[in-house]
Amino acid sequence: MIDALVVVVLIATGALAVFGIVSTVLNRPPTRVHTLATGVVEALLVVQAVIAAAQVFRGVHLPETSTFLIYLVVSVCVMPIALQFANAEPTRWGGTVIAVAAIATGVAVLRLQGLWAAGGV
Repeated sequence: MIDALVVVVLIATGALAVFGIVSTVLNRPPTRVHTLATGVVEALLVVQAVIAAAQVFRGVHLPETSTFLIYLVVSVCVMPIALQFANAEPTRWGGTVIAVAAIATGVAVLRLQGLWAAGGV
């Protein structure tokens, strides 16, 4: 994994979480801006997943390869599911759904980085 990309992803998920909380506090349902912001974070996650998976499948040895790959898949799947859930019934709580998903994704990315570092890569 690329350390700079991990930092960018963590900043993006943190910013998305703050944006979701602010929109909830302001009593606003999810809008197109929420969709675009989630899309940007998702694009970063997909880039990270493609790079990491390519490295793993090309021979990088990790102590817990299967756990790493599971976290990688989960990190990519959470945001689209949360966005769909937030938009299913657009209320002020849609921002909170997006914020919680962004925080969970950030934690998954941190765990991915920890597993990667444990492999000595």
